[in-house]
Formats: sequence, C-alpha cells, structure tokens
Amino acid sequence: MRALLLAAGIGTRLRPLTDTTPKCLVEINGAPLLGRWLETLNSLGANEIVVNTHYLPAMVNDFIASHPLKEIVRINHEHELLGTAGTLRRHSDFLSQNGGIVIHADNYCLANIGNFLHAHCNRPKHCVMTMMTFITDDPQSCGIVETDEMGIVTAFYEKVSQPPSSRANAAIYVLAPSFFKTVNLDCEKLQDISRDIIPLLMGRIFTHHVSEPVIDIGTIKKLQDAQSL
Repeated sequence: MRALLLAAGIGTRLRPLTDTTPKCLVEINGAPLLGRWLETLNSLGANEIVVNTHYLPAMVNDFIASHPLKEIVRINHEHELLGTAGTLRRHSDFLSQNGGIVIHADNYCLANIGNFLHAHCNRPKHCVMTMMTFITDDPQSCGIVETDEMGIVTAFYEKVSQPPSSRANAAIYVLAPSFFKTVNLDCEKLQDISRDIIPLLMGRIFTHHVSEPVIDIGTIKKLQDAQSL
C-alpha cells in the first residue's frame, strides 16, 4: 500500500508553539503526530510513504532520518506550498497505478484505519474515492457532508456559517486508480482537495463513518482536547 502524508502546514493558529515546531511534529501525550501516522500506516502494510514538507523542513527531515521506519519514507519538499490538490498532482504517478491513502498528518484520529480500508474495498464500484466522516462539535470549521442511503456523498459544504449537519469530512481519503482517470489533475485551477476536487465528484465518493474521535490539531484548544483523551 502507498500513502501520501500531507505535512507541509505552517500551523499559524498554533503559535507560539509552531514558531519553533512544525505542525506535523506537535506532540500528543509525548508522541509527534507524524510519528503516530507512520506507525499506523506501517502496521497496515504500507511499504511506501511520501511526506511533503514546507515549514521548518530540516526538523521534519531530522525526525524521519532518526525514525525506525525511515527506509519506507520519502520526503518531498515544497519550496512554495502547492495546495493539497497541487501536492496530489505532483504525486499522481506515485498513487495512480494502485491507488493509495491520502492523510492530513495534522489530524489526530483514534478510528480503526484498517476498517476504513476494508470499507473502501467494498465500496460501490462507481465510487472513485472513500472519505472518512465523523461527528464534529464545531461544524462551522469543517467540511460538512450529506449522503444518500448508501453512504455516497450527495452534497458538501466547506466551512460555511450555517452547516446543515455535524457530519464532517475527516480529511482522510482512499483513492482508487480510477480517481486519476476521473479527475483532471493537470488542471491548475484545482488547488485544494476539499474546495476544488470533492465538489467535482458528487455521487462518486463513498463514506465510512466512525464514532471514535477525530481532531484537527489546528488550535491550542484542539490540541488540549486531544491531550485529554
């Protein structure tokens, strides 16, 4: 299995913590987020993992260089942030042959990723992506999902002031090889997965809903919430 860990974020809302620490290396109860994801993916059989970097890249490089799983990790530095869709575009060759999992590495997720991968394997055949969803206590700050009775996305609302529900996109995706035939990633207007790609795929995204906590470590409050679990 191949994986792309999106780890280039600056973490502006986590300052002053992120003045000296990249967001992906923020620790939850003593363990950096990036390390948690590397270990989770390795336990599921991932043998090739790409990590993109941008902010304080030397710290991420040093972390991976000293990590026991360094042999299966490749770092790709972005001198200028490409946006999540731009990063996906850069690594489309890496993922397109057999598909793969794409994860925002600043998410703290206690859900069973193995079950998520199993759900993707059993998705409706016309769906080219599987998205993890969860119930959020802050729907205005999330992408909110509506689905049909089969769990296929029918509407998506990215960070709107009056979201219709609290079922949120966890920003963890499995992409089928057919995703890369369906979405024209060569189109440079596609900059963000949530804002630009998901709206193109209504009716072709399957969901796997989880009851376990999923927290975007975007603010000090969210970090404290994760630390308390």
